[in-house]
Amino acid sequence: MSKKVVGIAMGGYSSEREISIESGDTVFNNLMRSPWSCFKIIIDKKHWNVVDSKDNKYPLNLYNLTFQRYNKIIQFDVVFNAVHGAPGEDGELAELLERLKIPHTSCDKAIAALTFNKRDCLKKVREWDIPVAKSLTYNAGNVIDIYAIEEKLGLPCFVKPNRSGSSYGIVKVYKKDSIENAIKTALKEDDQLIIESELIGMEISVGAYLLKGEIIVLPITEIISENDFFDYDAKYNGKSQEITPARMDETTFEKVNVMVKKIYSKLNLKGVCRSEFIIVDGTPHLLEINTIPGMTSASLIPQQLKAAGIELGDFFESLLSEGIKKPVI
Repeated sequence: MSKKVVGIAMGGYSSEREISIESGDTVFNNLMRSPWSCFKIIIDKKHWNVVDSKDNKYPLNLYNLTFQRYNKIIQFDVVFNAVHGAPGEDGELAELLERLKIPHTSCDKAIAALTFNKRDCLKKVREWDIPVAKSLTYNAGNVIDIYAIEEKLGLPCFVKPNRSGSSYGIVKVYKKDSIENAIKTALKEDDQLIIESELIGMEISVGAYLLKGEIIVLPITEIISENDFFDYDAKYNGKSQEITPARMDETTFEKVNVMVKKIYSKLNLKGVCRSEFIIVDGTPHLLEINTIPGMTSASLIPQQLKAAGIELGDFFESLLSEGIKKPVI
């Protein structure tokens, strides 16, 4: 029986491209000794290419996602999605794979599109009594109502791109006269914004994945940022203290676990996802859901897996096994 062919998708069109390539390389390198035949799928706006373990490059046929190697046409049995941002996290890649009946490790296209849109996702979870921050929306071209922002949300508040990750474009605003510049900064990432009240409490990050029908919650990470908040610099340049497992009481721990499982189940998430919370007076408030979390050496999921005693290679293999048996729409 021949090996299953795996494509590890990485890169993409967003500011997170380089982080995605690092995540994808982590997956690729840890699967090299697995029973799978692995190839990188490097995605950029002009070309999608396949790269093998010897760095040979092959153009990818975007019509049917096949490539030619040694005069043989190769098809993927399953795709490991490690693309942060578009087209991996917004549902575009999932839509292509589902059209071609190729199994993959991430959420279905509709769920990916929903979770990638912070405004829509937070609106949905509020229906299930999941606490979130107070917020307002802003779209490019709208009038900036500074009074309404201050009146409803208070200061400080956060101005965030609606559809981006790795904290790109997020600005913490302390003064009214800084709101307009914060909005201009965030608009460089997305023409839709969400403006949120500040939540004060312990910040945590929680990974979860599906294994044989059971939602597994990984050890929780407590985040203490040296900066104003858990921004790009804190995430990737060591400007934060990340404590796994988090220092929390049993009651709060149980609340978080129940909430993470509820979110994963009701949203019909797939693969490994990471939810961010701030604990306010013992109550977890959801900040966002990341359906393609980072797998770099600085990322939280690998830290949580280490705390759980799970090897990266074994974990990635389990995600592939779950993905390949997932019903293909």
